[in-house]
Amino acid sequence: MRIEELYQIFLKHPSVQTDTRKLKPGDVFFALKGPNFNGNLFAGQALEAGAAYAVVDEAPVAGDDRIIRVNDALQTLQELAKYHRQQFNIPFIAITGSNGKTTSKELVYAVLSTHFRTYTTQGNLNNHIGVPLTLLSVRQNAEMAVIEMGANHQKEIESYCRYTMPTHGIITNAGKAHLEGFGGVEGVKKGKGELYDFLRANNGTAFLYADYDYLISMSAGIPHVIKYGTDEGIVQGKVSSGAPFLTVAITKGFENISEIRTRLVGDYNLPNILCAAAVGKQFGVPEEKIRAALESYTPSNSRSQLVQKGSNHIILDAYNANPTSMKAAIENFAKMDAPQKVLMLGGMMELGEGSVQEHENIAALIRQYPWTKVVLVGGDFAKIDHGFIFFPSSAEAKQWFDAQGFENTHLLIKGSRSMQMEKILG
Repeated sequence: MRIEELYQIFLKHPSVQTDTRKLKPGDVFFALKGPNFNGNLFAGQALEAGAAYAVVDEAPVAGDDRIIRVNDALQTLQELAKYHRQQFNIPFIAITGSNGKTTSKELVYAVLSTHFRTYTTQGNLNNHIGVPLTLLSVRQNAEMAVIEMGANHQKEIESYCRYTMPTHGIITNAGKAHLEGFGGVEGVKKGKGELYDFLRANNGTAFLYADYDYLISMSAGIPHVIKYGTDEGIVQGKVSSGAPFLTVAITKGFENISEIRTRLVGDYNLPNILCAAAVGKQFGVPEEKIRAALESYTPSNSRSQLVQKGSNHIILDAYNANPTSMKAAIENFAKMDAPQKVLMLGGMMELGEGSVQEHENIAALIRQYPWTKVVLVGGDFAKIDHGFIFFPSSAEAKQWFDAQGFENTHLLIKGSRSMQMEKILG
């Protein structure tokens, strides 16, 4: 079946699903395959559950004209997403980076959606399956789209750009994340820079944090660059307070906004706030709407959440971790004025050959500050001589935490996703 024909079916049934557990009547089911699953085996079940059609790339259910056979279901999903994308003549803003991309995406969406019909990535659907699903969720009435792109190896962002075709792009930063797949920090810059490559070749626009010299170098040749930062760009600002939430003093860019009082924890969120403010300004969102959106946004999903548990204040940042984000979180926590401070840090994943050294670097950083207690959990923390309390898993760390009876204590809980550090608060 040609993509044009499949698209006509999609227009009649504009909801796509790849998981039968989440299927709604009328959905088009795409039977995707992975190392541990084969959606083709569930095509019949999907139809019984009310799917309008099932797109498969293996032997179909006999005698059912609701089965659409293709050569490759994933490739077809991506081609359908591209064809859908081509029906729009609106800004498509792509966001990637080592740290902060989901928060930046949420903030940009919060600002734009106050003034435009805006669609965005839900949760962390930012991979080879999530990106096309996000594109297909954009409805005909859209005025803006904000698409998050994650990556852990070269050419991944490039592949997403082929069918997302972003008009605007944001690289939040390029730090020490997924070093194993990218082959070092320079590899991270090259991989994330694939977004800039697309913008450069397609008359695109980059929103750029001017404080990072390497982003300025990476963006050379892009036709349109809109800067923001602490002392350069269309919106400028600086941290004025970080206790308990980040307050940003706006020094340039707005007539009626002198500061933004966020509900985000951590000075490291300054670039994310300035980014969203700059995007809003560039697209003509009224100032009061920009301020209201940024001040009302509350993080969730264990991303720099401030959790109150009894008399304790807990910074829960357990969605993910890498050396760059871990360092920023520790340094920010160290600056906080609190009588008792406890660190509970989980191992960092996908760091390749340098993983043990990166964990040693974090241990050395921890030793530079006074703490009430330090607990390290799992990963390559097990392979170094750090001298702190250690548990192999978050379940064991939880038992320790529950037995302490902390009162009036500030805690930072952070680790890679696989460490499941949020279970400590269980």
